[in-house]
Amino acid sequence: MPRLSIVVLSAVLGACLALPAAAQWKWRGKDGQIQYSDLPPPSGIADQDILQRPNLTQRRAPPPPPASAAASGPAVAAAKVEPELEAKRRKAEQEQADKDKANQAQVAANKAENCTRAKGYLRTLEDGVRISRTDATGQREILDDKGRTEETKRARDVIARDCK
Repeated sequence: MPRLSIVVLSAVLGACLALPAAAQWKWRGKDGQIQYSDLPPPSGIADQDILQRPNLTQRRAPPPPPASAAASGPAVAAAKVEPELEAKRRKAEQEQADKDKANQAQVAANKAENCTRAKGYLRTLEDGVRISRTDATGQREILDDKGRTEETKRARDVIARDCK
């Protein structure tokens, strides 16, 4: 049993030590020589000259391009967003804004209806009309003074919340 744990431990240790070696970039330089590094190649290297990229999920960000290269060449092309993608993004944003607006209108309509119903119920409660309701068992019960007070408080809470 101890030998098995030693073998497993050494295998795990070997895998951990080999992990940094897996994150290697390989590219052909401008002079034609093959270069290896754990950092991405310089920004002047064409994509077809990059021979190997690391497969790790956590990659380092490439170094920022020099100030002179920022105004020309591939850096400008990479900075531009394709018009079709931009149009799709704007369309999706507009659809989301329309959906949000419709939801807000629905909420406002529901609040207005709740307000109207609560005001009518409060008038009925304050007029002193006998009110009955059905309980959970299906039996009809008449509101007493305590129940009327509780219902009046609930109606006023709804009015305070929804009637603005």
